[in-house]
Amino acid sequence: MSKIQKIDRRDFVKLFGLATGGIILGCSVSSDKKDFIPSENKAGFNPNVFVQIEKNGNVTLIAPRSEMGQGIRTSLASAIADELEADWAFVTVKQAIGHEKYGNQNTDGSRSVRTRLEPLRKMGATAKMMLITAAAKKWNVAETDCKAENHFIINKNTNDKIFFGDLVEAAASVSIPNEESILLKDVADFKFIGKTLKSVDLKDFTHGTATYGIDVRLPNMKFAAIARCPVTFGTVKSFKKDKAEKTAGVEQIFEVPRLIPPTGKFFGMLGGVAVIANNTWAAFQGKLDLDIEWNNGENESFDSEEFKKTLTERVHKTGKLVPGSRGNVTTAFNAAEKTVEATYNVPFLVHAPMEVPNATAWFQGDKIEVWAPVQDPQTARSELAHFFEIAEENIIVNVTFLGGGFGRKSKSDFVVEAVAISKKINAPVQVVWTREDDIQHSFYHATSAQYLKGGLDKKGNVTGWLQRVGFPSIVSSFKPLSDYPSGFELGQGFVNNPYDLDNFRLETVKAEANLRIGWLRSVVHIHSGFGINSFVDELAFAAKKDPVQFRLDLIGKDRIINGKSDFPFNSKRFKNVLTATAKMANWAIKPIKNHGFGVAIHYSFYSYVATIVEVSVINKKVKVENIWTTIDCGLALNKDNIKNQLEGAAMFGMSLALYGKISAKNGAVEQHNFFDYEMTRMKDAPNIHINIVDAMKEPPTGVGEPGVPVMAPAICNAIFNATGERVRSLPLVDFGMV
Repeated sequence: MSKIQKIDRRDFVKLFGLATGGIILGCSVSSDKKDFIPSENKAGFNPNVFVQIEKNGNVTLIAPRSEMGQGIRTSLASAIADELEADWAFVTVKQAIGHEKYGNQNTDGSRSVRTRLEPLRKMGATAKMMLITAAAKKWNVAETDCKAENHFIINKNTNDKIFFGDLVEAAASVSIPNEESILLKDVADFKFIGKTLKSVDLKDFTHGTATYGIDVRLPNMKFAAIARCPVTFGTVKSFKKDKAEKTAGVEQIFEVPRLIPPTGKFFGMLGGVAVIANNTWAAFQGKLDLDIEWNNGENESFDSEEFKKTLTERVHKTGKLVPGSRGNVTTAFNAAEKTVEATYNVPFLVHAPMEVPNATAWFQGDKIEVWAPVQDPQTARSELAHFFEIAEENIIVNVTFLGGGFGRKSKSDFVVEAVAISKKINAPVQVVWTREDDIQHSFYHATSAQYLKGGLDKKGNVTGWLQRVGFPSIVSSFKPLSDYPSGFELGQGFVNNPYDLDNFRLETVKAEANLRIGWLRSVVHIHSGFGINSFVDELAFAAKKDPVQFRLDLIGKDRIINGKSDFPFNSKRFKNVLTATAKMANWAIKPIKNHGFGVAIHYSFYSYVATIVEVSVINKKVKVENIWTTIDCGLALNKDNIKNQLEGAAMFGMSLALYGKISAKNGAVEQHNFFDYEMTRMKDAPNIHINIVDAMKEPPTGVGEPGVPVMAPAICNAIFNATGERVRSLPLVDFGMV
């Protein structure tokens, strides 16, 4: 057993649901709504807000993070159950409402396991200790003479045992253990952690019984669709509703104003014209039948192709120097045997989750209740409190399953829309976006341009590295005129370039935002991963060196950076994933005719990832044949989930590389649906091979996103290996390659 790392006292109190001490009894929820979270259970044992044990032995574990296919409900629950020594057959998982008592519930940034694993293990360990105390009192023995095992407390001396359920009443009167006394299991004793567990939601997923946001139904509920200005932040000038009012099922039509969030937080809503109907299809059709004249506003002139040209021109001129630059690249280039230069472009991208944004809301005077597929229910709750001037304690945000999120459902604009309409019509309402709404009115992943220049000496070693980058900042969605990349964005693969470079210079250039900018799966790592991995491949070719060995040499000697951090960078672990992947892919064997291998490595969300891709190129058409990926994510909580997420990341990254592109003309997004914003289809899915490094004694790090940044550069590098042609701008479909 080992004592856990220090947890802040305030966090400890919050997670245990304590004010001064003692036992809390369950959590409340409105009694007339679906049971999204357990109600008070006075007959049970409820040592904290995450664990409830009934007399029949049933254990209810609360999932504080949103489930969107990444398996987080299973993973976090298994950590609690492992420390509790529960029998998995008795475990049920319930979803938490949005509430600060559960700690941070924001499900993005690949941080759920990284930040919640240890506190939640502590919740299970605490409950176990209290059950042991209760049993020891019954037997009149020391607690050290007892142990928990598979839903029983066992007397080590006599082998007598008591079922968890039979200890419920006694345990409820036991005092909460002192924080410093709580022990966690050693790695060797794990029963669920580090193993492969099937999803607790698998049956519901496969039988169509899972409740997603779009499945919610309330008595007397109305349905709404909103026509929004094609140009970002445009407003309604006038509209005619005669034809729309004649659409069967349409009941009301009215304008909804734009709600502008305060600087620095929240998302507001775009506004437009709302169509209220007695079914979704009628609302959609009524929206199409509206005749609206728009005031397009200042973004009307935006043209994404012209902006690409402008941004590319800017990165070819001196930009703002970024702290963290070192040495003198000018001197290095002057002394270099050879210099290499390249420019890379990534277009705007959109999330396009299979379940479109939607929310069901019921505004009832001094209280609000919402049912929605949100990644960040606490921010949604705070945003509703701000805009509708209702105390947060009178707002309930019920979190449903999410049919995909990828960062889009961290933004709660669609929830604000539903509440605004419910308030207006004085009835519960479900707002549903069409796929066209989703693609044309999103918070987009920014476009980027990068210019890189490198110097090589006579031995092919890199002597200097210059990188200029420009992209509209996420900060622009919260603070106007934020026209340069922010520090937190540059920290995603740029300033923390993993290579051992004596002369390194990073610059940024101005990039205005004319669309709403947000985060998408792996965020700015998409830019840094593509630019850096593509350029390193070009340097390796110029140096006439093997791309894998070139990267190993460039990473340099074994070293640890930011050693005082909870997650220091370890170059040895980085090199290890690369060598493991090369071995798995038989990198040393030359590919067959018309085939090529490409490699990419990236460090993101504190995880180390290496990917090798095999492509075939026949008649200039690219097909991805095989993908080999190794990840070192520290302690692997649920290996099945990790494998699933890396496979999903491979497909996600393929889609971005082959097809992903949002373009705008006259301020309006040109794409509409999956016919012109395409995804990789089943028939094009490659063979995907996943290797998870055994690093169970390291702290857990990100999994959901780190597999994405390596895909595009690995594919493009493989194309070069097969054809000798470089691809420096995405997507491939623009060049007729798919």
